Amino acid sequence: MALGGAGSAGPGSGRGPEVRPAWIDGPISVLLVEDDDADAFLVSELLADADVEADLRAELHRARSVDEALGVLSMVAVDCLLLDLGLPDAEGLGALRRVIDGIDVLPVQPAVVVLTGNTSHDLGAAAVANGADDYLVKGEVDGDALARCLRYATLRRRSAAQQIALYRSEVRAAETTRLERALLPKELVTDEKVSVMVGYLPGGNGLLGGDFFDTVERPDGTLVTVIGDVAGHGPDEAALGAAMRTAWRTLVLADTPADNVLPLLERVLLAERGRPEVFVTICQAVISPDRSRMDVYLAGHLPPLLVVPRTSTDSAAQVTHHCEELPSVRRGRALGIPVDGGWSAHTVELPEVWTAVLYTDGLVEAAVGADPKGTPVLAPSAHGRMPRLGAHGLRSVVEREMDQGTDEVVTRVLRRVRELHGGPLVDDAALLFVGWAGAGATGPPERTSTLADSVEWSRA
Repeated sequence: MALGGAGSAGPGSGRGPEVRPAWIDGPISVLLVEDDDADAFLVSELLADADVEADLRAELHRARSVDEALGVLSMVAVDCLLLDLGLPDAEGLGALRRVIDGIDVLPVQPAVVVLTGNTSHDLGAAAVANGADDYLVKGEVDGDALARCLRYATLRRRSAAQQIALYRSEVRAAETTRLERALLPKELVTDEKVSVMVGYLPGGNGLLGGDFFDTVERPDGTLVTVIGDVAGHGPDEAALGAAMRTAWRTLVLADTPADNVLPLLERVLLAERGRPEVFVTICQAVISPDRSRMDVYLAGHLPPLLVVPRTSTDSAAQVTHHCEELPSVRRGRALGIPVDGGWSAHTVELPEVWTAVLYTDGLVEAAVGADPKGTPVLAPSAHGRMPRLGAHGLRSVVEREMDQGTDEVVTRVLRRVRELHGGPLVDDAALLFVGWAGAGATGPPERTSTLADSVEWSRA
């Protein structure tokens, strides 16, 4: 049967010198969406001929409607889709639009070649204009031409995917270069017994978001640290987060009283935000010069964790850690929320040796069910939804990683949360460890920063 021929711009048109496509290693997976059994049989025969004549091996799957095809695509990785434009549940360009909408959500999108009986090529050209990679006219092609059409369509789609991936990589690199200094600032801390370790893990698309953090030591030895989260995700939020961090550092360096920092920072937010619904949550901690007391200011943000080492009494003298969530008393509203209320400090007495952990909600909102080995971590809810890691889960992760030492502990915590989540986190995650090793400490403090690209980590 001569089932189809490529359109005038396609590789199967036979016009102009033949250009051999780049070789495709291995078989390609083809999904035929065709309700006519006779036509489906003839397509399989043409593909069998293509294996011999054009050296194209194809694994053929079949669906009889658009709904069935979308179901197959959700379970099977398909390189190319052959779509008949006359189906029981959709006809013409309507069928194509439903398929295009369906494949847009797939991580790897197949090429789409439409089958049309319109010998004037008008419908085929319209299909290409509406998102198809090529078209075939029933009755005008043999096995070799079909093979060339499928091969070219698949290669074009793969090339387009590579171009998109390259573009996203370039955008990500540009955003990282522009915002890395603002989001991962060099701490202004001179105390040789204070450690500062920070990490930033962008959400699913790998672009930086609006989380920010900073740590500054004032001339009198007071240590001031902050972590914040701009509502939303994207370059605008990232730029606003960078502006908020810069404004915060400026206020602290100007010796602004701690009680006045958040009100003044809100004034900056109201002037800089692009939309009135944008708000910012903040946790600010002010640590006394003798490191024995911490004043915690919460503006709609999660309270910090406090990690304290514990030494066992056995001969091995093994050091373990206890991590607890500080109370969220006196938590005020988020910056930018138009309701009454300000912010006041909750004072926490600190032990001789301690580590304060400030974080954004991207970590505790990670959905977890089982670790990479399949071991259950938390049981699903009654509705079958995976539970969130929560502050209690993050405490367990921090304790586990701190027990292994402080070397790259921020990176290890971020990796562990991501592993429990099973892939890139949905939201950005920022993590800030500020520690005091005690008045008698002699070792150098930990000063590290991590900007973790979730796309790169997804390959790990």
